[in-house]
Order: sequence, then C-alpha cells, then structure tokens
Amino acid sequence: MIDEIVISRAITEAYLKEFLDCLESDVIISGAGPAGLCAALNLAQEGYKVVVFERTLRPGGGVPGGGMMFNKIVIQEEARPLLEELDVTLKPYQENYYVVQALELLGALLVKAIKQGVYLFNCISVEDVLIYDKKVSGVVINWSAAQAAGLHVDPLTARTKFVVDATGHAAEVAEIVSRKSGCKLFTSTGKVIGEKPMWAEEGEKILLTNTKEVYPHLYVCGMAANAVFGGPRMGPIFGGMLLSGQKVAQLIAARLKTK
Repeated sequence: MIDEIVISRAITEAYLKEFLDCLESDVIISGAGPAGLCAALNLAQEGYKVVVFERTLRPGGGVPGGGMMFNKIVIQEEARPLLEELDVTLKPYQENYYVVQALELLGALLVKAIKQGVYLFNCISVEDVLIYDKKVSGVVINWSAAQAAGLHVDPLTARTKFVVDATGHAAEVAEIVSRKSGCKLFTSTGKVIGEKPMWAEEGEKILLTNTKEVYPHLYVCGMAANAVFGGPRMGPIFGGMLLSGQKVAQLIAARLKTK
C-alpha cells in the first residue's frame, strides 16, 4: 500500500528537520555554481558544517550550458588534479587543454559534496545579510518563487561564521553589503568594480588573486571574485572556477582553525 499522506509527511518532516539544523553553521555559500560547490566540498572534507543556498531549481551555474549550449567545457592543466580527484573523464585536446562533459562534472560535484555532508538548498535566494559589529554574520533568505512573483513575504535568517559570495557575474552578496553596510569593501573603489570584457588568459590568471575576503567575514570566489575586483570574464573554461573554490575553502578553513 502506498499512502499519499505518508509521502507528504516524510518529505515535509525530513526537509524541515534539515532546514532547522542549518540555521546555524560554520560557512554559508550563496550560489551552487562550480566555484561554490567546490568550496563547499573542500570545507566539508575538513569537517566544517557548510550550507549552500542556490536560487534556481537547478544547481550548477554556467556549467550545464557549456559553451553556447554545447554541453562541453574546457579545463586547463593546472586544474587537472581537481578533476581527477572528482573522477571526471578528461579528454586531452591539445597541450594544456582538456575537454570535459559539462553534465558529468556537475553530477560529480553534486554527488561528492552531498555525500561529504554539504547541505544544499535550491530554490532559496540570499536577499540580504546580517551584519553585527561591522562583520557579516549571516544571511537573510527567501523562496526564489516568492521573489519572482513579486510577493511581499518576510524572509528568514541563518547565522554563520563566514559567508561566501559565489553568485557569479552579479556578485549579489557583495553588492548588498556595499549598499547597506555603510562601509567600504576591500577594493580600490570601496565598491563592486564590475567585470571587464572577456579575456580568458588574464581572467583565469587573476581570478585566484581576486579570491579573498572582500569585507570582514565575507569572501568571494568564482566569477563573483572577478566581478568584485574588476577582472575579465573567461567564458567556458572552468579550471579557474574550481581552483577558486578550492582556494576560498583553504582561506576560510585556516580562519576557522584559529577560532
């Protein structure tokens, strides 16, 4: 016998139990693209409690679309060890270039992260932040569908020790902090500078430099890092995204170990 109410209870109870448990954590990551997922996986591997909020129904950021909806992406040699650790198939194209099936990479990141203990909530947007004593101390969240429908629904909050902006080109969390904190970001202008036109080589090179703390207890990674600090975009080469996620995890883990 299959009882529809039992099914409804099981889903609701399991979700709410997990959601309530995640209102306090070590790290909250906004955005489940390649950089955000890689950061979450690496932090969880270090034993930290990591929560990821993804505004869309489908995690992955720009990965599934590959290049112009050709679901292949390119990885450079520097990122090859990360792909091998994920057990993702790498097809050599020419020296320094590997072709990867975009959906395989996304699937591997999701499975590894969730099995490692990362809490991933899709369809939830980070619409604001908590700032106590001039440092980011949490996020304000709401259903993405409520925002899309223009419904005036009050949000909820989640507290954490560190927040990572992995929202991609929009750098949404850094933008919020810039507007609302009354303080300057750690950029040359004190605000989000904005990304420059595409230049893959320079963008990949500078991305790791830009992956860092941008305001007390707020870090940026992935395309959000280049958007905040004014680096170029890179297109469908994703090695830098993964390496950026790995780096931001290392930076935050070092801070957490001192607490």
